[in-house]
Amino acid sequence: MNSLTLIIAALALAVGTYAFRLAGPLLAHRIDVPERIRELIDTSTVVLLLAVVATTSVAEGQHFAGFARPIGVVVAGVLAWRRAPFVITVTAAAAVAAGLRLIGVP
Repeated sequence: MNSLTLIIAALALAVGTYAFRLAGPLLAHRIDVPERIRELIDTSTVVLLLAVVATTSVAEGQHFAGFARPIGVVVAGVLAWRRAPFVITVTAAAAVAAGLRLIGVP
């Protein structure tokens, strides 16, 4: 892939992303979405985010990432669920994962 193709692809992606983000506010008053559909959209957003978190916390490439990373993610999940501040949540998760790796847990 040459540089021009890469630049064109990046610009097309940027324009498409901006168009989708702009379509929401512009079309919000024209489309009446039922409450049940809104609830499903909210739920699907959470499910998608959890799926991304699960796959990135368990796998590194095509291999198991070890136990330290998933345990750190669980710590972050519990702290987020308990509504701890973001900085504390991220720091605690990183500290737990680093501490486990320091004592030899893969």
